[in-house]
Amino acid sequence: MIAVYVIGKKPKKINMKPGEKELLITHLFDASPDMVYRAWTDPEQLKHWYAPDGCTIEFKSIDVQPGGRFHSCIHDPVHGECWITGIYLEVSAPKKLVFTMVLSDENGRNASAAQAGKPEDWPEEIITTVTFEPVAGQTKTTIHQTVSEEEAKKTGAYQSWIKMFNILNRLLIS
Repeated sequence: MIAVYVIGKKPKKINMKPGEKELLITHLFDASPDMVYRAWTDPEQLKHWYAPDGCTIEFKSIDVQPGGRFHSCIHDPVHGECWITGIYLEVSAPKKLVFTMVLSDENGRNASAAQAGKPEDWPEEIITTVTFEPVAGQTKTTIHQTVSEEEAKKTGAYQSWIKMFNILNRLLIS
């Protein structure tokens, strides 16, 4: 088990099976850390890449600052809506973002994994850490999420990150 500290809350336990890997993906972007960081924090840019293939995203609210919140919905023509709320735990431009992701409904109330169409052992809360590191005129971006990599691959979340990063890279160089 991993203890995760969230601003103003007691540590939350995230159940992981022994030996299970958490999601970790690294991507090299053909842009500066400033540009990649802005793409992660500007709602106008996010709507062009931060959703799986065939889906769109809308932000009901987004306040990128420590303690700031967001409420978003991915609209999927096949699986319906997936609402998420979160809190920004760390905002360190242009180096790092840390935020929570919690399944919710349209009104921002927490939703169970089953209500959101996820496996029943899907985490109640996922901590997402994104780092931006300059590398020879490019940006090495690493995303780490407190969710089983195996489960993320089963649900398509892992593959969606790879595809979204490829879309973002195309947008950054266009």
